[in-house]
Amino acid sequence: MNEQSDNPAADLEVPEQLRYSEDHVWVDDSLDPAMIGITEYAVDQMGELVYVDLPEVGERVEAGDEIIELESSKAVQPLVCPVAGTIAYVNRDVSDDPSVVTTDPYGEGWMLKITLDDDEPDLLDAEQYRGLLRKIE
Repeated sequence: MNEQSDNPAADLEVPEQLRYSEDHVWVDDSLDPAMIGITEYAVDQMGELVYVDLPEVGERVEAGDEIIELESSKAVQPLVCPVAGTIAYVNRDVSDDPSVVTTDPYGEGWMLKITLDDDEPDLLDAEQYRGLLRKIE
C-alpha cells in the first residue's frame, strides 16, 4: 500500500521518457518532431480547461515564447515553450475538447509537435522534475 506524502505534488505522475521545463511543460524529444504538452501538476493547478488557443502550423518559436493560451475556470495561463523550433502539428482535438488535456495530459492531451532547432534542449529529466515538485508546497 502506498503511503501518501505530505506534498501532493510529489505524488503526481512523471513519465520517465519525457523531459520537463520548470514551467511544467513536458517534451518528448525521442520523437521527430518532438511532442509537447503540460504536466499533470499544471493540470492539477489550473483545474478543468475550457479553452485552448493553439499556434499555427509553420510558426517559428523560440524557447521562452508564450505560444498557447490555456483557459480554465480558475485562470488564463500561457504555455511557455521550453524549446526553439517550428510548429509541425497541432492537436485540434485539444481545441475541440480541452477536457482531454485534463483527463490524459501525457497521452491524448498532447498539444503540439515541433521540429526542434537544437538536438539537446535544456530540460529537466524525470528525476530532476520530481525534485522540483518535492520543493513545491
